[in-house]
Amino acid sequence: MADTTVIEIKAFVPARDFALSKQFYEDLGFTIKWSSDDLAYVQQGNASFLLQNFYVPEHAGNFMMHVLVEDVEAWWRQVQTRGLESKYQVKAEPPADRPWGLCDFIIVDPTGVLWRIGQNKPGDRRESSNSA
Repeated sequence: MADTTVIEIKAFVPARDFALSKQFYEDLGFTIKWSSDDLAYVQQGNASFLLQNFYVPEHAGNFMMHVLVEDVEAWWRQVQTRGLESKYQVKAEPPADRPWGLCDFIIVDPTGVLWRIGQNKPGDRRESSNSA
């Protein structure tokens, strides 16, 4: 029987201003591991995505990413101390407990991509890296 195990799934995240978006993600806490004129491999820990030099307003405005982290408050402090909202003129809302079992916050990148960065609430196992 063939092994159908998935090793990884990566999203292609759009960027209206490729250089600005790469800097935003570095300031948010990611590392640009590799980049060309059209694509960047962006990583933090075991998670990664591909930032693409591609922009269609309707696509970017409806694109969302979710990141599950160990300490959502540490990520929020990083957003605040690095002044990402004012530096990039982006929207961010502080962490809040959600009915789906997470405490998360949102930040919208310079292209309009909405990110939800959150952690599991203590005792709630609805979301995890090992669940469906």
